[in-house]
Amino acid sequence: MTIQITKPEVEALINQRLLTGGFKDAEDVVFQALQSSPSTAATTPEADAAPAKDIVELFAPLRGLNLDFGRNPSAGRPVDL
Repeated sequence: MTIQITKPEVEALINQRLLTGGFKDAEDVVFQALQSSPSTAATTPEADAAPAKDIVELFAPLRGLNLDFGRNPSAGRPVDL
C-alpha cells in the first residue's frame, strides 16, 4: 500500500515527530497515531451527540411535520374492581 501525503501541515507534523527521536520513520508515526485513535466501529454519530435534555429537544427534528402526539381519548378496556 502506498500512502501519499498532500497537505504540507501533515508532513510538517510527521517531520516534527521524527525529530523528537521517538519514531523510526514516517510509517512508525502513522502506526502509533492509528493505534492511539479510537476505532471507527466504536464511534458513531449518535454516540458523539449530546443526549437530549428534554422531550422538546428530542422531538425537535420533527417540527413542522404536523404530527399529533395527543393521547387516545378512548376509555380503554373495562376493569372489574
